[in-house]
Amino acid sequence: MSERQNQYNIGLDKTPANYVPLSPLSFLARSAAVYPDHVSTVYEGRSFTWAQTYERCKRFASWLARKGIGVGDTVAAMLPNIPAMNEAHFAVPMTGAVLNALNIRLDAPSIAFQLDHGGAKIILVDPEFSGVISDALAQMSGPKPFVVDVDDASFKGGSRIGEIEYEAAVAEGDPAFTAIPPQDEWDAIALSYTSGTTGNPKGVVTHHRGAYLNAVSNILAGNLGQHPVYLWTLPMFHCNGWCFPWTIAAAAGINVCLRKVEPTRIFELIKQHGVTHMCGAPIVYNTLINAPDAPKGNAARRVVGLIAGAAPPVAVLEGAESIGIKLTHVYGLTEVYGPASVCAEQPGWDELPPAERARMKRRQGVPYPLEEGVTVIDPQTMQEVPRDGETIGEVMFRGNIVMKGYLKNEAATKEAFEGGWFHTGDLGVLDEHGYVIIKDRSKDIIISGGENISSVEVEDILYKHPAVLFAAVVAKPDPKWGEVPCAFVELKDGASASEADIIAFCRKHMSGFKTPKAVVFGPIPKTSTGKIQKFLLRNEVGSVKAISA
Repeated sequence: MSERQNQYNIGLDKTPANYVPLSPLSFLARSAAVYPDHVSTVYEGRSFTWAQTYERCKRFASWLARKGIGVGDTVAAMLPNIPAMNEAHFAVPMTGAVLNALNIRLDAPSIAFQLDHGGAKIILVDPEFSGVISDALAQMSGPKPFVVDVDDASFKGGSRIGEIEYEAAVAEGDPAFTAIPPQDEWDAIALSYTSGTTGNPKGVVTHHRGAYLNAVSNILAGNLGQHPVYLWTLPMFHCNGWCFPWTIAAAAGINVCLRKVEPTRIFELIKQHGVTHMCGAPIVYNTLINAPDAPKGNAARRVVGLIAGAAPPVAVLEGAESIGIKLTHVYGLTEVYGPASVCAEQPGWDELPPAERARMKRRQGVPYPLEEGVTVIDPQTMQEVPRDGETIGEVMFRGNIVMKGYLKNEAATKEAFEGGWFHTGDLGVLDEHGYVIIKDRSKDIIISGGENISSVEVEDILYKHPAVLFAAVVAKPDPKWGEVPCAFVELKDGASASEADIIAFCRKHMSGFKTPKAVVFGPIPKTSTGKIQKFLLRNEVGSVKAISA
């Protein structure tokens, strides 16, 4: 045996007996076989078992295959959090095709671009979105996809614009259809578009391996265990619902579908179905905390919630506990399948005072259980920054839970992966324990008189004001300082506060140069996933008059 030969490779090859490409499709098949009679999905009086969900997915996959859908094709979906959307996450990849879950808040031109760019051959459409989809189809420059209507008895309005209804397609399908497994676990499973603020969004391509690993990581990071009851407060279109359609299949849990985020309805479903877990952006939890009928103390059912965002306000983390929701902070982007890092809790945190406990839990944290790494790196030297909580660098990811790249955009893909890490564009620091703490997006740092001001830090103080429901801070041009902080504030119902009140409150809790120099009151624009649209606020800030510094 030569020196170059490895005895552990000789005659020890991959075979069907010892190697299968990882795919979340296996989760559905297993749960249907092991827990066929366990409830998989509930929605507005309807329910399915895991055996029924598996059959429905195979039937629809069969119908898709008969329509010519196969490996490398794209199937789009414009659906809320209803059973059909969950089923699409399995039925579409069963054919070898790729699912493009569309943001239901997009306008027609944006949808037309994505359908053209991704080459969708079929699109599932809920009647609520029939108007915008009709407009988008008319604006497409390429071949138009075949439209499948997905009726929802709980929604009144809209119209059918397709050639067949979803349930009819399911009924026509073959329940014995054999899923086409990926030939390589690197094969694409989903196409998701970034919520870009300028120009066209980028198409993020994710693969079976990453979806499989992130689905399992969700179970570990979120302490889901077996048979969780999961409430769909997070949009399934958003990073494929953070991979939770596949997560709940892996855990043989129950999908409690929810068409629209309404606090009263959410509290009803939590009580009715014994919800154990949920996910959402800070805006979702803040809305629940401030709902007039929010259960308090012993009246609240205990729920584990995952919360994602640059840095959830301490007031939200504290407030969630008051209504029975124990939050775990996760962080990620579309390019890393949603969450890929977690603020892993350490022994003793539960004994800390509420404010200190919330401060510890608001960090972006450490890699997800099955992600290789997340850290803060100096983008010039590509070296990790010191763990001093002060040295700012760029947050970067590396591992199997990172996208394949951007569809038809090699230049952007190369740039995103420069130096062997995925560059997030978020700025952060490392604390003494190696936990990532985000300070801001690179474009959101305010440089005032040569001093860096974290808009996130200012926002966190604003959220502590008893009258503030939502807050956002952006840079306002200033002839003396270059830039100064400008606060946009949305007040709680029935609450009142003046600009002077808000500024005085901030001045008590932070350095003077960080204090907002102007406050604008009114509704703050947000995306459908709860992210505040700062780019819109930046467009307004030029006309805002600042007080003298």
